Amino acid sequence: MSNSSKKNNNKFDFKKRKENTVNSLFEVEYFLGNLKNIFNGIKLYEILKK
Repeated sequence: MSNSSKKNNNKFDFKKRKENTVNSLFEVEYFLGNLKNIFNGIKLYEILKK
């Protein structure tokens, strides 16, 4: 009994794994987009500062 329940816990859930991966990619894309905007703001500040 415990052997079969152990086997089910190790089953690979592709749908859940895919959803988590897609969400992580969206978070990374959002972070990089924000980072790009921050760098553009810093460049603009440097230009206007002169």
